[in-house]
Amino acid sequence: MNTDTLPKQDMLTAMISILGKDNVLTDDYSTSLYAQDVFTKDIPATVVVSPGDKHELSDVLKIATEFEMNVVPRGGGMSYTKGYVPAKTQSVMIDLGRMNRVLEINTQDMYVTVESGCTWKKLHEALKAQGVRTPYWGTLSGSKATVGGGLSQNSIFWGSGQFGTAVDSVIGLEVALADGTLVTTGSGAQVNGSPFFRHYGPDLTGIFTCDNGALGFKATATFRLIPELPAKGFLAFDFKQGDDCIAAMSEISRQGLAMECFGFDPFLQALRLKRESLAKDVKALAGVMKSSGSFLGALKDGAKLAMAGRGYMKDVGYSVQIIVEDRIDAAVEARMNDIRAIAKQFNGNEIENSIPKITRSNPFGPVNNMLGPQGERWVPVHGLFPHSKIKQAHDGVEAIFAEHAADIEKFDIGVGYLFAVVANNCFVLEPVFFWPDAYTEIHEKSVEPDYLVKVGKHDENLPARAKVHQIRTELSSFFKELGGVHLQIGKTYQFKEGIQPDTYKMIQGIKAMVDPDGRVNPETLGLG
Repeated sequence: MNTDTLPKQDMLTAMISILGKDNVLTDDYSTSLYAQDVFTKDIPATVVVSPGDKHELSDVLKIATEFEMNVVPRGGGMSYTKGYVPAKTQSVMIDLGRMNRVLEINTQDMYVTVESGCTWKKLHEALKAQGVRTPYWGTLSGSKATVGGGLSQNSIFWGSGQFGTAVDSVIGLEVALADGTLVTTGSGAQVNGSPFFRHYGPDLTGIFTCDNGALGFKATATFRLIPELPAKGFLAFDFKQGDDCIAAMSEISRQGLAMECFGFDPFLQALRLKRESLAKDVKALAGVMKSSGSFLGALKDGAKLAMAGRGYMKDVGYSVQIIVEDRIDAAVEARMNDIRAIAKQFNGNEIENSIPKITRSNPFGPVNNMLGPQGERWVPVHGLFPHSKIKQAHDGVEAIFAEHAADIEKFDIGVGYLFAVVANNCFVLEPVFFWPDAYTEIHEKSVEPDYLVKVGKHDENLPARAKVHQIRTELSSFFKELGGVHLQIGKTYQFKEGIQPDTYKMIQGIKAMVDPDGRVNPETLGLG
């Protein structure tokens, strides 16, 4: 261990007395692993601690405050914007993974309370037995990604087409401030109340969401519940032009027709076909058949997928994948007919719906997509735009890629796009990068061992990594100039530079009140 970052022994002793020796880690591997994200490996933590509940979390923060340590929250570790990567030495990394219990499922008042270290997968499976779900119910990395991380950085995917982002479904929080004070938000803060309603006085819940862990530590979160929607339909379309693909997705979004609506450009689509295999699809058939409404339907679904294989995707340009849900089959069919009409309007051709069916049948699969099909490093960058600006945003990204075309070819960098819509008013544009480079401990910890063996490991490639960083930074600047906003702002996106000065002063004032010494996740959102 670097002796410059050695914590005081008295602090370690105090933390061990509360958490136990196994939950206070100072070895080099742990302090490095827990302090790196998918793209960045920088300053290691001084110590990694894992509280088991909100009271232990509070006690740890009190000790860290006494010893003037920086404190950084960490969830599932699936982000890529330095949100939890320490910006300073003398940092206590607080891993919330042990705080993973579903505390209350209340189907009478229709809410669920969960500890922030619970994964989206665990929460969804606990609710499924009750026939309910949260409106937004997780990201594709939800086998690893946690509720607390999703609320701190915000996230999208499952349920986003109709119900928005993760924070649109939360109705209350318990938050531990820098000094260990526990604060409750929403109706649960009423002395005789329960956490059934978000808005009671100023929206304190909103203050602590999307803060990227800069204002406090989410200990528990309460979400509203809705009944499961049993009727489902699946569609996929091929668009030969990117503009047609984007226009069709925007119109589907505006009309609120799809529960999930996402798309790939030709590069990302081809990469998916390389990464996956028909054998893996066959394994997924069990999930597809299980999700079918009848035995006959299961046989039909399985037969169609097996016959389609992957050959049907060879000549597809831009693909759009859609999942529709409603209470009854007739309502699903009506939505699907409207979607088909929109796709036709924008020159889309309906194709086999294997991808949305398989994706939905195993919503929280392994996170092997953290690496490419030949072991390439992967990192995205994204912007959220109104529908009126999405074409301009896409054209601008294409122009930046063109400016760097020679270096992109030189360093063998692959670039593509993921498209998605959120509710009826937001379009997500996510350029992605793949390049040959050595992966790090977080990949070894997160990706399936068999996949790592299959793809191999590249040598370290710092010039290519630096070029990817340069292009991502330029894209971030372009998105800011166009008025785009972001999920998981972290320490990467230009939040401070793009926010109106008086608004930022207010954020600084809140930070000064809840964290007067600026020790909670320093430099996140440009604070401290």
